Amino acid sequence: MSTPRTTHTAQATTPAAAPRTDTDVLVVGAGPTGLLLAGDLAAAGLDVTLVERRPRTRANLTRAFAVHARTLEQFDARGLADDLVATGTRVTRLTLFGHASLDLTRLPSRYNHLLVTPQYEVEELLEKRAEGAGVTFRHETELRGLRQDADTVTAELTGPDGAPLTLRARHLVGTDGVRSAVRSALGLPFPGVSVIRSLVLADVRLAEEPTETFTVQGTGDSFAFMAPFGDGWYRVMGWNRSRQVADTEPVDLDEIRAITRQAFGTDHGMHDPRWISRFHSDERQAPSYRVGRVFLAGDAAHVHSPAGGQGMNTGLQDAANLSWKLAAVLRGEAPDPEALLDSYQSERHPVGAMVLRSSGAILRLAMAHTPPVRAARSLATRVLSTTNPVSARVLDRISGIGIAYAPAPGGGRLSGRRAPDVRLREGRLHELLRAGEFVLIAPEGTPTALPPAAPVAPGRVVRGTWRDPARRATVLVRPDGYVYRADR
Repeated sequence: MSTPRTTHTAQATTPAAAPRTDTDVLVVGAGPTGLLLAGDLAAAGLDVTLVERRPRTRANLTRAFAVHARTLEQFDARGLADDLVATGTRVTRLTLFGHASLDLTRLPSRYNHLLVTPQYEVEELLEKRAEGAGVTFRHETELRGLRQDADTVTAELTGPDGAPLTLRARHLVGTDGVRSAVRSALGLPFPGVSVIRSLVLADVRLAEEPTETFTVQGTGDSFAFMAPFGDGWYRVMGWNRSRQVADTEPVDLDEIRAITRQAFGTDHGMHDPRWISRFHSDERQAPSYRVGRVFLAGDAAHVHSPAGGQGMNTGLQDAANLSWKLAAVLRGEAPDPEALLDSYQSERHPVGAMVLRSSGAILRLAMAHTPPVRAARSLATRVLSTTNPVSARVLDRISGIGIAYAPAPGGGRLSGRRAPDVRLREGRLHELLRAGEFVLIAPEGTPTALPPAAPVAPGRVVRGTWRDPARRATVLVRPDGYVYRADR
């Protein structure tokens, strides 16, 4: 494989007219979303500071555990996918309610599976990348307030010793979760409802291995979910209609066993839990992901039920969408900076709303109680199993493969769609995207020019060549792997 051709102009992270600040971008919250975003921005040559209220520790417990195909593609475009895949278990089939069986091998992706791996594996990988790219970390540092003007954002913080700290940045991004201090400081509402109470989670070992690798089953009075981490531990989630108590009520293994037996007919001999938790699930979404120079991403912007395992994935894709846009603006490469930054809201807010709908639908099917609703669930799951277009559409949405954005003006019919990982003379498209830049694919020897409105400097484009000389199209691919413009 030949080395991708890319040329870079001098990286001036702050244009001459930019105000003096402590950092280009301040990211608040060191979960997966914040770590990916901070790493992307630092790799683009920007000065990035990431603050986190928790102390710096290596976690071994997790709520999120599922990494979908589109997220794995984003990791591949950063050279991280192989390392992450090695940490978990590949699941190629999802079984829902005893009737629907969804075949993930049909996904049009190099990663035609679901990866079950703990969230801390994702965080460790992204933290290492962010550190290597030069992100400045400040742990045990908490946001107390912020203010902004036309040029900067000023964050009021407290450090590890409780002393006040002020940092000025050109932009600030809140990736600080469902109780986001950034969202609160902006005065943004977080409308929605609590959809389910008293969900229980546990990581356990099993004496008997389940016949299905990844399965969900519901009886009307309870439902349970089970998936393997691949290291002998299993994630179990359950709910019992008759046991609706506050999150603070204790939960033990006997309660988990009872729910699992009710849903599956067996508890598979579960034993030795390393973690048990009780929680509730909300469906909420901020009305705006941008207020001036401040942005929200991940759970700070949207939160929904764990059904479908889409939460962490949606946040990571928020970060992938926002990072290149901030980089283009801060490097002075965007002809219309405000329009480009506004496109984060117009592209990602509808995706967040879609995930709320899809995860909510799965949850409500699992909670189906009355005979008519359970009959409807049975019919819906059978349609999923027997109707290929329906199952393909569901898989595309849950995996993220089918997500598309509105086309850019004059971008052509493929604009806004996910670019498949095509093989070029210089390597796979995802390998070329590892430079963090736009990729321009064209026939060999064809003179090409960037669209005048493209938010990229000519010297920062990676050039790719079709392997098949019969392919004559010219395609400009965004750094997040979506088509910006295609001439045919």
